[in-house]
Amino acid sequence: MARGAAVGTPPAPAAPGWRARLWAGWQTFRARKVADPRFQRWAAGFPPTRRIARANTRALFDLCAGFTYSQTLFACTRLDLFGLLAAGPLPAEILAARMGLAPEAAARLLKAAAALDLVADGPGGTYALADLGAALIGNPAIGRMIEHHALLYDDLRDPVALLRGQAGPTRLAGYWPYAAGPGEALADAAVAPYSGLMAASQALIAEDILEACPLHRHRCLLDVGGGEGAFLAAAARASPHLRLKLFDLPAVAARAEARFRREGLSGRAEAIGGSFLADPLPAGADVVTLVRVLHDHDDEAVRLLLRRVRAALPPGGRLIVAEPMSGTPGAGPVTEAYFGLYLLAMGSGRCRSAGELTALLNEAGFSSVHERPTRRPLLTRVLVSN
Repeated sequence: MARGAAVGTPPAPAAPGWRARLWAGWQTFRARKVADPRFQRWAAGFPPTRRIARANTRALFDLCAGFTYSQTLFACTRLDLFGLLAAGPLPAEILAARMGLAPEAAARLLKAAAALDLVADGPGGTYALADLGAALIGNPAIGRMIEHHALLYDDLRDPVALLRGQAGPTRLAGYWPYAAGPGEALADAAVAPYSGLMAASQALIAEDILEACPLHRHRCLLDVGGGEGAFLAAAARASPHLRLKLFDLPAVAARAEARFRREGLSGRAEAIGGSFLADPLPAGADVVTLVRVLHDHDDEAVRLLLRRVRAALPPGGRLIVAEPMSGTPGAGPVTEAYFGLYLLAMGSGRCRSAGELTALLNEAGFSSVHERPTRRPLLTRVLVSN
């Protein structure tokens, strides 16, 4: 240790290479130019740059106005505008009456929804579903997520305090109580809200996962953190021969058992209560699924879970990890901006890249890891491990 150096002083950073210096110099020059009002005005009028300048102006405005867009969507969902238009176009006056709004307020909402491509305005003051609104009709789980986001927006009132760890207890941490610990003592009232939301949202991705990873060669599937059994129910329909096991907190497992009875799966499906933070996983399955589980947890919990999966699987058994992943082309706003702050407010977890997950899987003893393509990688990507 050099004389005078303090214990624990980090080493000086290495000098950047020429590529890093060139990149930094270009970025500095570019930022100064774009920040110059005179350059902005010139670029907005110069034909080769006008299109870029206008697109950047719109993108910056969208970032500033994003909350009003999401609240427009929230109002449309709360007032069931898309449901009212599901059977076909309606005049604005009828929509106003059915939504319980004054005509002026309804006109304001309908114009906002049309501007966001949620509805389409037609002749004679009529409105119809546009593509985005129609997609919401076909995916009721999205409506539940829109309603749920009221909690997230409340937690993000002061994002700086949240980032600094000074926000205090968050509403999302209360909504997802398992983020704070094992959760084996949680009662039904504590798990019912988030379990229902998870069950609804899994319908969006279950078929994509099962298409990417057919289970016809397996005899028994264990779904860890499987909630109320929505994914297992889909797997049961896709592979009628498959035996099914679910492992989740005791109160959640009880809800899954009730679902299995309702769907006539009691003879094939078993729900087992416990916590992977405190208990070993049930043995007997030759394939294990983790569907949107790892990104809810910090690294040490993920390491523990993966070791327990490895211990529960027989030789030749397979693990399927399905979740949104950092580094997915075009998905940065989802994985980094949305999940980055959502999971911070929740108090646990982060989106990881396929490379980070592969390293964690290798560390847990999985020697072969490869990715299976999915139809909608923005929603979920799939890694298969042996």
